[in-house]
Amino acid sequence: MAAVLMLALAAAGLVLVLADAATTSAGGRPANEAQQLASPPGGKASTGRVAQGGALSGRAAATRNPLYRTGALTDVGCAPGDLPAGSVVAYRRFLTRVTACLNRAWAAQFRKAGLSFSKPRLRIITSKVKTPCGVWNTGADGVYCSSDRTMYLMISKEQIRNPFPLGITRLVAHEYGHHVQQISGIWQYYWAARATAGKAGRLQLARKSELQAECFSAVFMSTMRDSPLVAPADWDYTVDWFRRNGAKGWPQNDHGKGPTQAAWMTRGFTRATPGACNTWAATARNVS
Repeated sequence: MAAVLMLALAAAGLVLVLADAATTSAGGRPANEAQQLASPPGGKASTGRVAQGGALSGRAAATRNPLYRTGALTDVGCAPGDLPAGSVVAYRRFLTRVTACLNRAWAAQFRKAGLSFSKPRLRIITSKVKTPCGVWNTGADGVYCSSDRTMYLMISKEQIRNPFPLGITRLVAHEYGHHVQQISGIWQYYWAARATAGKAGRLQLARKSELQAECFSAVFMSTMRDSPLVAPADWDYTVDWFRRNGAKGWPQNDHGKGPTQAAWMTRGFTRATPGACNTWAATARNVS
């Protein structure tokens, strides 16, 4: 069993790590492959105010977002089913079902927060495509593009041969976490702050964004804890893999050190609430 899991994680490693490789959009503006953002809005970051409809704007949209006060993420009874090796049809069905679970869970959370919710689009591909956010980066298996609010999920031949359902679910939930940041107003602050920050500041902001998406992913995974999909041994192995390898895929520290990634995964999984994922109010040490 352990040997099988090792092989599965090795195959899923590209999904777990390389999905976020840094890249540049077609227009020459910075983006991250995990999020594949549109160009940032202009203007300086504000300290926060109440926008129309009660949603916060400026820095407060990130540090005091209403989602943080909504309690545990809604358990929607997600059970995407088996993912047998060798079947593109089964893989597509699995990705679609996981996305449907995420839609239900986060829609309920946005209702609790009094925020408007919209689903991301889902596009499942078997070869690289150019998104509105730029060219597809080599090695990436998942992209969220905020221009068209679409999750692009790749099915590679290696994944078809040796799928790891927990790792795949975790990737989809991470990309979905970026959509949550987009529609909740968190990213509006992120891009405004990034536009006026120096290199070190931009890297720290990127880490806060990526670590929060990873924490949001873990919060969703917690709703399926102890299920066949999220067995304790598999989850512990995955967190430990990130602890040892999570930072190795990045030429600069824009995703956080391995132990930092593992810490936010553990925090989200244990506390099971979006409020546990407020990386924007965390100390610099905790987003290193």
